Amino acid sequence: MQIQGSGALITGGASGLGLATARALAAAGAHVTLLDLPSSAGAAVAAELGGAFAPGDVTSAEDAAAAVAAANEKVPLRIVVNCAGIAPPAKVLDRDGNPAVLADFERIIRINLVGTFNVISQASAVIAKNDPSTGSGGESVGDRGVIINTASVAAFDGQIGQPAYSASKGGVHAMTLPIARELARYGIRVCTIAPGIMETPMLSGLPEAAQASLGEQVPYPARLGRPAEYAALVQSIVENGYLNGETIRLDGAIRMAPK
Repeated sequence: MQIQGSGALITGGASGLGLATARALAAAGAHVTLLDLPSSAGAAVAAELGGAFAPGDVTSAEDAAAAVAAANEKVPLRIVVNCAGIAPPAKVLDRDGNPAVLADFERIIRINLVGTFNVISQASAVIAKNDPSTGSGGESVGDRGVIINTASVAAFDGQIGQPAYSASKGGVHAMTLPIARELARYGIRVCTIAPGIMETPMLSGLPEAAQASLGEQVPYPARLGRPAEYAALVQSIVENGYLNGETIRLDGAIRMAPK
C-alpha cells in the first residue's frame, strides 16, 4: 500500500502515539485527518500537517462516521490507525475491600474496545466502496486499505490494577484476526500493535527517576519506547502488503511483572 496520496484517519491523533503517527504519515505524503476530542490540540496539529481535524468521540457512531467522511473527501481513505484510549487503574476491590465501581470498568472497555470497533466498522464501510489502489505503473493491485489498531502488552501481561485495561486491549488483540478474515474480501488488511512502556503523555507526568526505573525493566534496549518507533512500525505495516491479521509486540522484550 502506497502512503503517498492516500487518505489517513488517526484517532487520538492530537497527542502521544497518534501524534507521532500523524506526523510520520503526513511526511510520507498522506493526507491526514485527526479524530480527537474537541478539547484536544487536534485543530493546531491538523493545521501544522496540512490535514483536517474531526472533533469527536470514538464511541459515537455519528462522530466516527463524520470523521471517516472527512478523511475520504479529498483523496480515498486507505489508512486507519486507532490510537485513542485511556489507561486509568481500576481494581476489582478498593482499598477498603469494597467492590469496584462498575461504571469505571465499563468506561475503559467502551473507549478502548468499543471505540476501536466503532471506527473500524465506520471506516471499513467506506474503504470497501473505494476503488482499489494502483501500482507504480497505474495497474490495479487489489488493495483498498489497511487498518491498524493499538493494543498493549497488558493484553498478555496485565498487572494488578489493570483488569479493565487488560480486558479492553485483550479484546482489541482478539478481534484482529476475525476482522482481518472478514475484510479480506474487500482488500482491506487489519493488524494490531501491542506497545510496551512508551514515552507518552500518560507517563510524562512521572518523575524522571520513575521513568528511568521503568525503562530499566526493559531487557533491550533498556529504555522507554519512543512514539516515533511506534509510527515507524505503522508505516512498515502499511507498506508491507503481506502483513495481515497479526498483533505485533513493540516492547523491547519486556514481560510485565505483577505490579
